[in-house]
Amino acid sequence: MVLSFDEAGALLDEMAERFPSALLDGLNGGVNLLEEAVPDPEFPPGEMYVLGEYCDDLLGRYINLYYGSFAALAEAEDWDGETWAEELRTTFSHELTHHIESRSGLHALDDRDAAELEIWRRERREEE
Repeated sequence: MVLSFDEAGALLDEMAERFPSALLDGLNGGVNLLEEAVPDPEFPPGEMYVLGEYCDDLLGRYINLYYGSFAALAEAEDWDGETWAEELRTTFSHELTHHIESRSGLHALDDRDAAELEIWRRERREEE
């Protein structure tokens, strides 16, 4: 099942409202659901997608979630509504953790993400 962009946006809005507002402080660019799919260029097409990212740049601090990436995985893996909610919640929470760590001068999640990505790269090289 592939939710529409509007349905996914409504789910994300509901989730964001359940988080304590203090966690969202400093996200001056907000939480954005963008239509595009973002395939990871380091992996074969359709194998890995970027679901979200925390940005801290000249435009401010904001979270982008990529609807098209979620939709591509939902179609490939035949998600149901619960899976959509779980994947959106997990990704939003993950990116929000990057925001909180960034504001605190921490980088534990960045380190964990880098380590996991290196494991995936190594496994991919071994499969080739």
